[in-house]
Amino acid sequence: QVQLVESGGGLVQTGASLRLSCAASGRTFTDYAMGWFRQAPGKEREFVAVINRSGRNTAYADDVKDRFTISRDNAKNTVYLQMNSLKPEDTALYYCAADRQGYLPLRHYEYDYWGQGTQVTVSS
Repeated sequence: QVQLVESGGGLVQTGASLRLSCAASGRTFTDYAMGWFRQAPGKEREFVAVINRSGRNTAYADDVKDRFTISRDNAKNTVYLQMNSLKPEDTALYYCAADRQGYLPLRHYEYDYWGQGTQVTVSS
């Protein structure tokens, strides 16, 4: 089992920045690719970003790739999502997830473990 705990969400204005953190425990952190997803009310969960086990490779959704940066600190068992130039459409519950099998998994059903989420609200 892997336990994931997100933090760092909040209420911000358009154009602001936030950094989300996801602390992992329970298994070897470097065995897992780590992803961030988000879900807005009434919408499906959508992919945001993913980072491979070593941290050398990443992938992003098109609407965040110039604004968000995913990173990981394997010594701290933590993955981060730096979010800049936030927009109201970024408002959602943000989840981190861990996948043991894939290299850069993009789909939510590929992931084995999920956190409880942290709310990000961007006001206009």
